[in-house]
Amino acid sequence: MKKLLPILIAAAFAPALASAADLKIALIAGKTGALEPYAKETETGFLMGLEYLTGGKMEINGRKLKVIVKDDQSKPDMGRTLLAEAYGDDKVDIAVGTSSSGSAIAMLPVAAEYKKVLVVEPAVADAITGDKWNRYVFRTARSSMQDAMAAATIAPSGSYGFLAQDYAFGRDAVKAAKEALVAVKSKAKVVHEEYAPQATTDFTASAQRLFDALKDKPQPRVLTIVWAGPSPMNKLADMKPERYGIVLAPGGNILPVMKTWKNFAGTEGTIYYYYAFPKNKMNDWLVAEHTKRYKAPPDMFTAGGFAAASAVVTALTKAGSGDTEKLIAAMEGMDFDTPKGKMTFRKADHQALQPMYHFRIKKDQKSEWDLLELVREIPASEIPLPVKNKR
Repeated sequence: MKKLLPILIAAAFAPALASAADLKIALIAGKTGALEPYAKETETGFLMGLEYLTGGKMEINGRKLKVIVKDDQSKPDMGRTLLAEAYGDDKVDIAVGTSSSGSAIAMLPVAAEYKKVLVVEPAVADAITGDKWNRYVFRTARSSMQDAMAAATIAPSGSYGFLAQDYAFGRDAVKAAKEALVAVKSKAKVVHEEYAPQATTDFTASAQRLFDALKDKPQPRVLTIVWAGPSPMNKLADMKPERYGIVLAPGGNILPVMKTWKNFAGTEGTIYYYYAFPKNKMNDWLVAEHTKRYKAPPDMFTAGGFAAASAVVTALTKAGSGDTEKLIAAMEGMDFDTPKGKMTFRKADHQALQPMYHFRIKKDQKSEWDLLELVREIPASEIPLPVKNKR
């Protein structure tokens, strides 16, 4: 019996040891609800990123990767609950999420409570790496201010009105846009802000208030649309803003939305990612493989999911384990390759510094997805992102 005892003990602990050998990653996304297309792209990009970066082995330093996907339905309460479940019950080493800024903000204190790293992707609200930030939070997604700073570089003068969704993403974006115009010393003036519920389908009243505010202001008169999900741009165009000398300016969106913009050839804007813009081996693989598998090129949130995967793999490899303090030490100031090129986690607030793109809607679109032409890549060095957190 004495001889058997060590064997029995080893057998009893074998499942626990095997489980501990896995590196566990939680991916939380709004797979149900208005942001479902974003969540689907994020998940696809994240898994493709892990595949590419591990050479198809799905392991790091000999340890298998296990991805646990959870749907928070873009609801803050659910996002908070699912992250606590991932850290507490699933014992994940690191978590990634989520689609909604509201849900992401609700998740931040949970990362601090459990003392575990959370990589935010693709939520953009400035508060995530601003006043709601804590040391366990890193963001691969661009922030509202990065969006705004990029857009401000192509807005030298004129009068601007904003139509945005009435929640964290929309209000943050407009606030950031106003700050960005000041930061780049633009002569452009914001003359009106209009906020509408996310479920709005009739934009008549909002549009008329914007038209009235802009119509007598100095040219160019620009109505900027900040909208997650199906864009209201075509509905606004049907109200003929050109009667008042007003032009519409869309922010970059997902490919199915931008497909509906053919009538706006020549219109310019800025975007986080468009599959044909970056020139590097990682993006070449993503475009070719995604097109092969899904019969369409990767979208902006696909690239975002891939970037998050790269951050996770680079961090786990560099840290040598899933230990939180080792991960934080590895990630602060860390460079990592993405389909957009190199990103860097700024040590001050853990925001990924990254390039953006100035686009023009193509006049001659040769295929279903031949939508944009590149005016210029805006390097991270030209986006002087302010630090807004408190360490």
